Amino acid sequence: MITGTVIGTFIAITPILFYLYESVPADQVWNTFLFTYDSKLWGNANLSMWIFTGKAVPCALLILWFFTNRHWWYHALLVPITMYLYQIISLFISDRGFDEFELIYMVPVMAVIVPSIYLIRAKMFNKINDVDKTMEELEEEFRIRPKGVMNRLKEYF
Repeated sequence: MITGTVIGTFIAITPILFYLYESVPADQVWNTFLFTYDSKLWGNANLSMWIFTGKAVPCALLILWFFTNRHWWYHALLVPITMYLYQIISLFISDRGFDEFELIYMVPVMAVIVPSIYLIRAKMFNKINDVDKTMEELEEEFRIRPKGVMNRLKEYF
């Protein structure tokens, strides 16, 4: 009950989270009582925070979807999550242009995820041909039962 409330509240406030960049000044250096941010290549802290929120909010929603999804194909969500995380990291540490050559870094992730999903799907179709089960029954068989967010995290790390 509490978990569902927190998840629902987070989804409901994502538009507010996206528009947080509007409180950032349009100067190159943004000074707060917690930190100082220099936008370097961007020349405008407001612009770089707009780009950041445009990447972080969808990434957070995809991560939430990944940890709450019960379908057999949920590992496919790791591909766009990895892409967004790479873009966020390159936003802050890169001295070159943005979104360049990201596919090269995505290939190892895709090389693991795509064949894994194909093998799961092939296994499902083999079971369909061998027995008289519907696609929904097989999906239910492959569905991972919710164990809570912390247990789900422990499963991957």
